[in-house]
Amino acid sequence: MKLPATDKESEISGEELLAVKDFKVWFPIKSGIIQRTTGYVKAVDGISFDVKKGETLGVVGESGSGKTTLARGILRLVKPSSGEAYFNGVNVVKANRRQMKEIRRQIQIIFQDPYASLDPRQTVSSILYEAMKIHGIVKSKSEASKKSIMLLELVGLSEEHLYRFPHEFSGGQRQRIAVARALAVNPAFLVLDEPTSFLDVSVQASVLNLLKNLQKELNLTYLFITHNLAVVHHMSDRVAVMYLGKIVELADRDSIYNNPKHPYTFQLMAAIPLPDPDAKKKEVLLEGDVPSPVNIPPGCRFHPRCKYATEKCKKVEPLLIRRDGHFVACYYDIDFSANKIVGEASNE
Repeated sequence: MKLPATDKESEISGEELLAVKDFKVWFPIKSGIIQRTTGYVKAVDGISFDVKKGETLGVVGESGSGKTTLARGILRLVKPSSGEAYFNGVNVVKANRRQMKEIRRQIQIIFQDPYASLDPRQTVSSILYEAMKIHGIVKSKSEASKKSIMLLELVGLSEEHLYRFPHEFSGGQRQRIAVARALAVNPAFLVLDEPTSFLDVSVQASVLNLLKNLQKELNLTYLFITHNLAVVHHMSDRVAVMYLGKIVELADRDSIYNNPKHPYTFQLMAAIPLPDPDAKKKEVLLEGDVPSPVNIPPGCRFHPRCKYATEKCKKVEPLLIRRDGHFVACYYDIDFSANKIVGEASNE
């Protein structure tokens, strides 16, 4: 399923850099002596979206919703079960070894934990040189050294950091080194997997601002994964809300935050704390936990936690349809301020 552009996308380049269609990542559950497959963990279960060149698409949801597995599946760090993911017109799912090497040069990932993503036995110089050598970016160590110094200065570090080991840096500095390593191979697309969740709050803003500045300077495209709703609003042009392996709502960031259409999105947005300590806000509790991806509820996946659910919601899974500029997987128009269903949803 191809999702048409929203109004916000007209401000972004019309070139589609990444197109994901009915993408699934299922992990088999095996048991018995002969290891027979008895079921599947449906971590990502039929997702479709696209990302325009120069855009940041934020992916948000609770832990266990499938955000990181989606990113790893697109990079083929885990094997996709079915569906398609086209990067620059090449189907990543069916790409051969040579094609995958070029795709992995162009798509780089920055991991969540800067303490685990850097080899503790390598200096910064070695970490950066290894990436450049594998992809043939430089022809000599002297050229690599010059480029490494430039990269460190680009991310807010200096030449004096080049010959230190990761344990000699703070968490924020390590994540800057991880950014430099990703940029060392001249990528076009960065997957940012909760890049600031391990950092102190005082450091998070500087790293996020660095990423935004680099995007403008280097014309990068981002897939930004996070559970921090304030961060995703700051960073993203559009936001996709994931729940139990599915996208339940997708729209531009201001529409998502100011006028959510799906009950799950509304409750996520209502949980954002207000920066004013004197401001009063009606408490909206999201009850229950995300169901197991092994035993997905029939019908709408959110219905066991949704106070607006009807018998129809419990039996038939809603499709992601366009409504008021959003893509929403819900049967009903809901007035959240009045706490009631106001009508059945219709496709635009």
